[in-house]
Amino acid sequence: MPTMNNSSNDMNDDDMLRLENQVCFPLYSASNAMTRLYRPILKKIDLTYPQYLVMMVLWERDSIPVKDLGHRLFLDTGTLTPLLKRLESKGVLTRTKSQVDERVRVISLTGSGKKLKEKALSVPSSLRCKVNLKFDEAMELKRLCEKLMGELE
Repeated sequence: MPTMNNSSNDMNDDDMLRLENQVCFPLYSASNAMTRLYRPILKKIDLTYPQYLVMMVLWERDSIPVKDLGHRLFLDTGTLTPLLKRLESKGVLTRTKSQVDERVRVISLTGSGKKLKEKALSVPSSLRCKVNLKFDEAMELKRLCEKLMGELE
């Protein structure tokens, strides 16, 4: 996908394959850089970035079916299951069968998982200090990423 600065009509085939003409590359690079920024902050609370995402969903809505959790995080069960097993081994969540449908696994916070939220409250502000975007710029970036995700689904 070319950048918005150039219309595809102005580019020849070779231009279309130039790295600087891609939207996907800075998006990919920014995502990697952001994840690297989170790493030392999350290490203090013994979470990886994907684990932190799971915990944020659970702090919003405890006792969620795995399928719903995967949908919220755009993760398939093959990716989510080992992630959940690691979090369960840390003692922050449990995986149980639904009382309504035993085929459904429900993820719930433990007491430790609920307490971990208190430690995680400092994560957003720690990151905000490292990213030099104004609030409205950050919200616009978020809006554009969400729009892109909607288009890609």
